Amino acid sequence: NWFGADGDEVFWSPADWAWTGGLMDALLPTLYFGREIVAFQGRFSAERAFELLQRHGVTHSFLFPTALKAMMKAVPDPRRAYTLKLRAVMSAGEAVGDAVFGWCRDALGVVVNEMFGQTEINYVVGNCGSYVDARGLRHPAWPARPGSMGRGYPGHRVAVIDELGQECPRGTPGDVAVHRLDVHGEPDPVFFLGYWHNDAATRAKYTGDPADSWCRTGDTAVMDDDGYLWYQGRSDDVFKVAGYRIGPSEIENCLVKHPAVANAAVVPKPDAERGAVVKAYVVLAAGYSGDDDLVEALQAHVRGRLAPYEYPKEIEFIDALPMTTTGKVQRRVLRLREAERAAAAGQQPL
Repeated sequence: NWFGADGDEVFWSPADWAWTGGLMDALLPTLYFGREIVAFQGRFSAERAFELLQRHGVTHSFLFPTALKAMMKAVPDPRRAYTLKLRAVMSAGEAVGDAVFGWCRDALGVVVNEMFGQTEINYVVGNCGSYVDARGLRHPAWPARPGSMGRGYPGHRVAVIDELGQECPRGTPGDVAVHRLDVHGEPDPVFFLGYWHNDAATRAKYTGDPADSWCRTGDTAVMDDDGYLWYQGRSDDVFKVAGYRIGPSEIENCLVKHPAVANAAVVPKPDAERGAVVKAYVVLAAGYSGDDDLVEALQAHVRGRLAPYEYPKEIEFIDALPMTTTGKVQRRVLRLREAERAAAAGQQPL
């Protein structure tokens, strides 16, 4: 779905080639198909990304959601400022969300193909609805749905399972899992062999025998009746407030829709009475300053779009979110910060 028969494709991605996403989903496929790939060594910025896309006539790109959010906020209408030749964009690493999805479709003119995989099990779920060839013709395999991470790619057995390893009813959240055997009953070739010198960790990844069982990814999602997966977050990022299960991705996506928000991360804040409350760390877009009025505006923004228990009771403005080198938000760092603050105040940990 990435490369057509035109032969004029040019690929670029800010993903480091030392990361499995940059290596297996950018560099090696491009070289395998004999296409051009742009190499750039330097820090990512939204303006530099657009300049590279324009200067090299990039047609295909792999841009993680954090990069797309930065580009969306920095240049809301890129086709007025740049001459772009984009035909296909893939994204992975975090949930894209319908705000970024809509911007890619309307402002870039390309429906982003969200993809999900891991270093251990690469490229198993995703959307496959937007390759545009040189003539401007679309070649969808199945339509992308805004906010969905897509469906299991052909050949793989993908499910949402519960704590016992049983498939969850459609619409019920659980762990995203991939079966070691593919739809033909053969070992799925995308699987890792195991963790280096750590057989115990390898066995713990599976629900049973590693040769014939489900492998948990550590991510939670809901599968709808059509097999589309809707990401909720890393299993250790999901938390409960007053008995309600909170997935941070939906709240973060809602916050990013506000013009003042460049990025956001949602974590639980320990609370003596309720156990935990929803807290949001917010990176402001250029030209905005954080004050009490903006806090109230953001809370009202979320309250008017999501369930009452999902709006952030507390918002803290931060210059930058802690990120991995692959563009993922390190919510664990923020959770630990909240736990340390609670401990310092004499509260019990979650």
